[in-house]
Amino acid sequence: MPLSSHARPDPGPPTPLDIAVVGIGALLPGAHTVDGFWQNVLSGRDLMRDVPPTHWLIDDYYDPDPSTPDRTYARRGAFLDPVDFDPLAYGIPPNALSATDTTQLLSLVAAEQALLDATGGDLARMDRERTGVIIGTSSLELLFEMACRLQRPVWLKALREGGIDQARAEKLCERIAEQYVPWQEATFPGLLSNVVAGRIANRFDLNGPNCTVDAACAGSLAALSMAVAELQLGRCDTVLTGGADTFNGIPMYMCFSKTPALSPSGDCRPFSDSADGTMLGEGIVMFALRRLADAERDGNPVYAVLKGLGSSSDGGGGAIYAPVARGQELALRRAYRQAGYGPSTVELVEGHGTGTRAGDTAETTALHNVFDADRHTRHDGHADGGPWCAIGSVKSQIGHTKSTAGAAGLLKAVLALHHRVLPPTIKVSRPLSALSASGSPLYVNTQPRPWVRAQAHPRRASVSSFGFGGSNFHLTAEEYRPAPGRARPRRVRDAERELVLLAAGTPDELATAALRLAESRQAPADLARDSQRDFDVSLPYRLAVLAGTPLQAAERLRQAAARVTADPRRTVALPGMIRYSGPEPVRGRLAFVFSGQGSQYVGMGAGLARRLPSALDAWDRAADWGAGLGLAVHRLVFPPPAFDEAGRERRATALAATEIAQPALAVQSLAQLAALDRVGVVADCTAGHSFGELVALHAAGAYDARSLFRLAARRGELMAKAATGDPGGMLAVTCPENRIAGIIGTTPPDGLWLAAHNAPDQVVLAGGAEALRRAERECAARGVAATRLRTSAAFHTPAVAAAAEPFDAFLDLIDVRPPERDVWSNVTAARYPREPAAIRELLGAQMCSPVRFAAQVEAMYADGVRVFVELGAGSALSGLVSRVLGDRAHLPVCVDRRGTDAFTSLYDALAALAVHSARPIDFAALWSDHAPAVRDERRKPRMRLPIGGNNVGRSYPPAPPREPAPRADALPAASAGSTSHQEGNRS
Repeated sequence: MPLSSHARPDPGPPTPLDIAVVGIGALLPGAHTVDGFWQNVLSGRDLMRDVPPTHWLIDDYYDPDPSTPDRTYARRGAFLDPVDFDPLAYGIPPNALSATDTTQLLSLVAAEQALLDATGGDLARMDRERTGVIIGTSSLELLFEMACRLQRPVWLKALREGGIDQARAEKLCERIAEQYVPWQEATFPGLLSNVVAGRIANRFDLNGPNCTVDAACAGSLAALSMAVAELQLGRCDTVLTGGADTFNGIPMYMCFSKTPALSPSGDCRPFSDSADGTMLGEGIVMFALRRLADAERDGNPVYAVLKGLGSSSDGGGGAIYAPVARGQELALRRAYRQAGYGPSTVELVEGHGTGTRAGDTAETTALHNVFDADRHTRHDGHADGGPWCAIGSVKSQIGHTKSTAGAAGLLKAVLALHHRVLPPTIKVSRPLSALSASGSPLYVNTQPRPWVRAQAHPRRASVSSFGFGGSNFHLTAEEYRPAPGRARPRRVRDAERELVLLAAGTPDELATAALRLAESRQAPADLARDSQRDFDVSLPYRLAVLAGTPLQAAERLRQAAARVTADPRRTVALPGMIRYSGPEPVRGRLAFVFSGQGSQYVGMGAGLARRLPSALDAWDRAADWGAGLGLAVHRLVFPPPAFDEAGRERRATALAATEIAQPALAVQSLAQLAALDRVGVVADCTAGHSFGELVALHAAGAYDARSLFRLAARRGELMAKAATGDPGGMLAVTCPENRIAGIIGTTPPDGLWLAAHNAPDQVVLAGGAEALRRAERECAARGVAATRLRTSAAFHTPAVAAAAEPFDAFLDLIDVRPPERDVWSNVTAARYPREPAAIRELLGAQMCSPVRFAAQVEAMYADGVRVFVELGAGSALSGLVSRVLGDRAHLPVCVDRRGTDAFTSLYDALAALAVHSARPIDFAALWSDHAPAVRDERRKPRMRLPIGGNNVGRSYPPAPPREPAPRADALPAASAGSTSHQEGNRS
């Protein structure tokens, strides 16, 4: 007799899985590749649409009344686009296609993707004898279709009872039977779900176990559980696992409609307070798994490491299809027990998230209970309250893919870990009340955000999948941090716009080249890679085009060709679109100019950190530096989303605090410096505005990056303390300096100071609240524009003098070295001295001294600086530089433009340098992580048959008429710039 639960000995914690994901493949709505899927996730693409007539006809089965018999109240879902399938390549006779379910056919494609990825394109590297295939799937649609053909006695009975004579009834039955594909030798294996795995093992000659697992909508994680067991027991060295489900025929819609679980409004909104049900999707996702030790030994690139897998059943007491939070909690706790870490270290959960009220509520309840119990172990300010873990569901984009659901969620989580990005969930204008409560450990993430993490432990993500019948699975995984020199898997390219570069010896040659590219119809990424590789900066005529789609690229290339032809001597500077320059580039010294406090904004640099590992590394290092100071600036620069204006204002106010803004701007600049260093852009000298001068000294080599962060944190802290009481503020006034006396008097009143002279027509006043109000009234009375700046105190005035002495003392603790290049001072409008003691003295004085930016720019120009590259946040300094220099030859370049994706801004800055200043740029460095996806180039397709989620050869529904290609919207014409180069249920 078994021991009771009270007497059972504790076996101790299980060993972490340590299973490596070494290969991935996917066919999902809107994407035939993993790359396409990840691009869709990050762009927030909504793949929901009306049921296509290839699946079933809406007129035949749709009725908005859920109670109507044999009708569905849903008419939308997410569906596979047709895949070019070569049956001969997979050993399938073309005449057997109608006898083979598409889940089997398309699983071969996804399996091949994953195996090619795992082997670097050389399938001969596989140990076929020890490679298994275990797939989560369920009943295939072909089984239902063939069963329908066998209903002839039922049809005949109904016809005879309706008064139709035997002979005519027999003929009618024959006509009905002809609507279904006939039985043939290949039909029996073609309709069996287990042959999904068997066909893969057969085609790729794999001799490990092959089988399929049916746990309803938890099927793919159930299959993964078996795959992991095969690896742990040593019976396999590689297992191909995942989920396969292309069944979106009317039987599936009827099942979900009569439960009922589908959304009456026709959309899937997981974790939203407006969620009203799920929507169906279809797809196939495959993973190649190996033991981590084996993967490392054999040099396999690793996407992520699976650490803990928990499973459970709900037990008795409820409806067989109703979700039970208690049962889900068991799976969660078992997963983290095996992983050897608690959920307090997990910062992303890809939930089951069907969008049903009962399902989402049960899931969030279970997560809250388990995560909250572990909250006390966090040491980053979240132990007492506040969310730390993003939750989402890819079903908001591709619907509920049923047996594939867990695999689709895991693919999203694995790619998030690999790319170090927190991916979005769409369609949440306001989250469930449980997720917006102040004490929730979870929050819904609605925008892609850089996933910043200190070195204390790797990034960690978890995935849930639940199925009818009480099946619960929860899997936790972590980022793989390879040893130096080890290969990493390729990264998916997801730039919003790509940069196409052309150069030629004459304007006509350049225009011809642009028109030739416009007709190529290549993807922008391919155009960009090839054109950047071939770009010759030494040629006299240079052109850059930024575009996000093939259509946009073609249109802008044609626009550019027309401009070049019309007036070859006229420079074109349309930031983010088109840049063109002739044989007289802007020559001269190049300066990095760093922005100061007030330029910061929530989300600054996000696109750069998401797409460039060296930029994200800067944020990661800062997370480590800040941990000892209790300062996590990334949480305020890249905070969880706000769902109303008040929330957005709170985020902006929190970031504007002096003790946060200054270190945040420091890290933003460090990330940009890393990006520019990667492509070989080096400054001849540096400068900054206000706080930016600290960054300028670092960029010139006066101290290291960690010292910069410590200085920024301490300076911000001291200035914030000095500004207690009436901290005052700052007011930008648009008027010449010689007019300001007429506004504030020859001797400014008490509490008001001239804090900066930024341009010939702009000064900044600073002072107490009442003094600034008086100044505003005086400016308004004289018709002078005045704008309050978003600063927390009256900087560069005696109002912050209390911070000077302790800051000087802190400077003495910093290892200051002679700069490697010139640094220009706000205080003197001249070069910084080279002696460390003199540098400390001048930097300490800068805090309370007026900023002489206009004079500084003039001095730099006199010293030969012609190219001013602005780093930090926004483009304000570039505008000021141009206001100072007017029509004199110069080139302001912004690395960051507020309102523009940060990677696009970087690309535009590099385009400006290459085109307008003829600067050599190492563009290849931006592609080193983005090798093309692995394909079997040895095999040439002999047939191309478009196959979607529906089965082949059916007479019903009838084939739809071919639709004309959609007409693209016309792009707005761009204008040329001037020669100054301005820029419910469980399942």
